[in-house]
Amino acid sequence: MLIFKLQKKFSSLLFKTILLSLFICLALSTASPAIAGLPLKGLMLKYNDSVWLSVGGGLRLQTASRNSNTDDSSEFSINSMRLYISGQLHKYLKFNINTEKYEGDSMMTIDALLKFEFNPSVNLWVGRTLVPSDRPGLNGPYSSLSWNQYRQPLFSAYHVGAGQLGRSEGAVFWGTKKRFQYLLGAFDGLEDDYGNDSDNLLYAARLAYNFLNIEPQPGHYYTSATHHGTQGNILTTAVTLQSQSDGTGSISESGDFFGYAFDVFSERILPNQGVFNFGAGYKEMDADFNTISRPADAIDKCFCIFDGDTFYTTAGYLFPNKVGPGKVQPYFRHTENNPSRAKSSATTEWGTNYIIFNNKTSLNLNYARGDANASGYAGKRNSTVTLGLQLQFY
Repeated sequence: MLIFKLQKKFSSLLFKTILLSLFICLALSTASPAIAGLPLKGLMLKYNDSVWLSVGGGLRLQTASRNSNTDDSSEFSINSMRLYISGQLHKYLKFNINTEKYEGDSMMTIDALLKFEFNPSVNLWVGRTLVPSDRPGLNGPYSSLSWNQYRQPLFSAYHVGAGQLGRSEGAVFWGTKKRFQYLLGAFDGLEDDYGNDSDNLLYAARLAYNFLNIEPQPGHYYTSATHHGTQGNILTTAVTLQSQSDGTGSISESGDFFGYAFDVFSERILPNQGVFNFGAGYKEMDADFNTISRPADAIDKCFCIFDGDTFYTTAGYLFPNKVGPGKVQPYFRHTENNPSRAKSSATTEWGTNYIIFNNKTSLNLNYARGDANASGYAGKRNSTVTLGLQLQFY
């Protein structure tokens, strides 16, 4: 009976895969002249080389079928929908506004910042922006190798009360000096209505070193889980630190937060022009108040996050030859979460990306099994088959 159910669900997903593939082919074949040139472009209004405005967007659609001992379900959803607005007002002054869909049809502003970019080694961003984080945090969903990399606990700025989607209001210095890359920032972090009465800041830093080619960072700040071989051979290691006094707790009792992470990323072009990449990372978070240890009177409102350690590893291979308009990239990802005084959890994902225009247009089909999730604490153990489509214009 179980085999019959899985076959039935897979047949449904395969049918939807064909429909999504036809949609892509139709979209590309009927594209207007403004976007017919590849790679896909957003809207660009240019006054001169120092003054311009760009508008783009990103969309991730998925259909997922889940199976567990207590629940069988299928759903179609919009995984992410973003609007990108960026521009330049002066040789050294840029700005960026990004939005994300949430709660039905509502949109929230996730990035709103001024960017003072003087040269590759010295830059300053001020406003609401991504807090320096480990590689999965800086990748974002659109530059990941796997479809769902968020099955391990996230730093505090990913939780309501201290930020949203890893963002917070603050300032960050960043740059590249030879083979060394740095991000140094100070942010609001946890709000005072959760016990941070002294308005202590969240401090964050990421230091990376490139042993081979200098890894380009999308947007000159973010990272990527795969460059599809476009940047040559890469080997990058990094350490991330985050800390905030009174960074956990409730209005009645506050506690501190500290976290650190190590990650390594390698991408190598093989003699046959295929591309192999590997990534791994370890993160430990120390939260005085967490899901297990809470303030005595904190019943409804407590900023209690993960306390413990987590590990992930990924590997992928991009075949050199095209199959139709794109290339095939099978991958593997394993995540383990080990909370303090609670049950450990793990999830393994096997998947295949069909890469048409790098991170701009791709299809994904994956199978994941386990009980790990972004909270860091074990959930229901289930098996999930997911089909995803990603489109970006910028």
